[in-house]
Amino acid sequence: MLTPISNDTVFDTSTQQAAYAALDGWIDAHFDAQTRMLQELVRVPTDTPPGNNAPHAERTAELLADFGLTAEKIAIPPAACQEQGLQSITNLIVRRRYATGGPVIALNAHGDVVPPGEGWTHDPYGGEIVDGKLYGRASAVSKCDFTTFTFALRALEALGVPLKGGIELHFTYDEEFGGTLGPGWLLAHGLTHPDLEIAAGFSYQVVNAHNGCLQLEVTVHGVMAHAAIPHTGVDALQGAVAILNALYAQNALYRSVHSTVAGIDHPYLNVGLIEGGTNTNVVPGKVVFKLDRRMIPEEDPAAVEAELRRVIEQAAASVPGVRVDVRRMLLARALTPLPGHEQLAAPLQRHAQALFHEPIPIVGTPLYTDVRLYAEHGIPAVIYGAGPRTVRESNAKRADEHIVLDDMRRATKVVARTLLDLLHA
Repeated sequence: MLTPISNDTVFDTSTQQAAYAALDGWIDAHFDAQTRMLQELVRVPTDTPPGNNAPHAERTAELLADFGLTAEKIAIPPAACQEQGLQSITNLIVRRRYATGGPVIALNAHGDVVPPGEGWTHDPYGGEIVDGKLYGRASAVSKCDFTTFTFALRALEALGVPLKGGIELHFTYDEEFGGTLGPGWLLAHGLTHPDLEIAAGFSYQVVNAHNGCLQLEVTVHGVMAHAAIPHTGVDALQGAVAILNALYAQNALYRSVHSTVAGIDHPYLNVGLIEGGTNTNVVPGKVVFKLDRRMIPEEDPAAVEAELRRVIEQAAASVPGVRVDVRRMLLARALTPLPGHEQLAAPLQRHAQALFHEPIPIVGTPLYTDVRLYAEHGIPAVIYGAGPRTVRESNAKRADEHIVLDDMRRATKVVARTLLDLLHA
C-alpha cells in the first residue's frame, strides 16, 4: 500500500508529478504479480471457434477476487451463443464507484481469440517467458490488457487520493465474432452505460478511428453431374470463379479510394474461406465462399453492400444455369471520433510520450474492434493498451504470439496516470 496523499493536498504540478511517480512505483513493485496474472489467463484456452469461453471468465473472476475486486458474471443464454456458432460466453463487469461529479470510465478487453494454428516454438497455452517476452495465444490480443486495466485500477486506488466518478472493467468474449454478445450485449441490455471508454490496444499509438467490416457468405448453386458427362450438369465452381474474378477486379479499384484518416489507407476485400465439390470425378454442384470487405470511415455500409451484391449477381448471370445466394454474416460499422474522446486521447498520448520517450500519434487503424459498439451508444472511446507498434510484430493471430513485458509495464502506467487525471477530485 502506498502512503496516501493527503485529501487536503492541493493537486499542483509538483504534487501531480509525485502522484505519477507513486503510481509508477506501485506498478513496478507489483509487476511480478501482474505477469503471473497474465500467465494464468493464457493457460486457460479461449479458442474461438469452438468458443467455450465461460471457463476463462470463471478463472478471471477468481483472480480478480484475490485482489478484492468483485466481478459481476453475465452469462449469455445458450441459444444466443449457439446461433453465433459459439459454445458459451460469460462476460464480466467490475464496478468501482467514487464520489459524485466525475465520469465513469469503462476499460474493455476481450478474452476470445482465434485458435493457435501451426508453427509454434512455444506452448501456446504455457505463458512462457523468454528474453523479456511472454508467449501464448491471446498474450498480446488482448489478455495482456486484462492485466493492464486491472493493475492500473489497483494502482490508482492504492494511491489514496480522493476520486470522483467511477471505473468499470469490462472483460468480454465475443470480439472475434463481432462483439454483439460481448460489449454489444452489455450495452443493449442496459447493464452499463459509461461516460468514456478505453479499449485494449497497443502501446505506441492512441487509436481514435478504425475501419468498418462487412462479411458475406456467398453460395453458388449448380447441378452435380458425373465428370464423364459434364454437359448434364452445371459447374458451380465455374460460377464461383466468375464471381471471384469480378470481386478481385473490384478490389483493384479500391486502391484508388483513400481515407482522410491518418493510419487508414484504402478499402479492400479478402476472400478467406472457400468450400465446395464432393469428389474429383464429380462436377461440383455447390461452392461456398466467405468474403471480408473492409470499409474506410468515409464509406456508407449500405452502399458498399449493395455494390457487392450487384457485382456478385452480374457475374453469376454470366454463367448459364448458376444460381447464387448471398447472406450477410457481419456488419461492423467504422469508428469515427466522437466529441469528448479527446478527454482520453490527449492524456494517454501525453503520458505515453513521457514513458516511452518517443512521439505517440493519435491515428486510425485498418482493424475493426468492439469499440465501435460503445461509440454507437454515444460513448466517446479510444483504443490504447499493451503491445508493439504493429499487429504483425506481436504475431497476433499467428504462431508465437507474445507481449514484450516492458511494453505492458509502461502501458499500465500510462493508463493509471490517465485515470488519475480524469478522476482525481
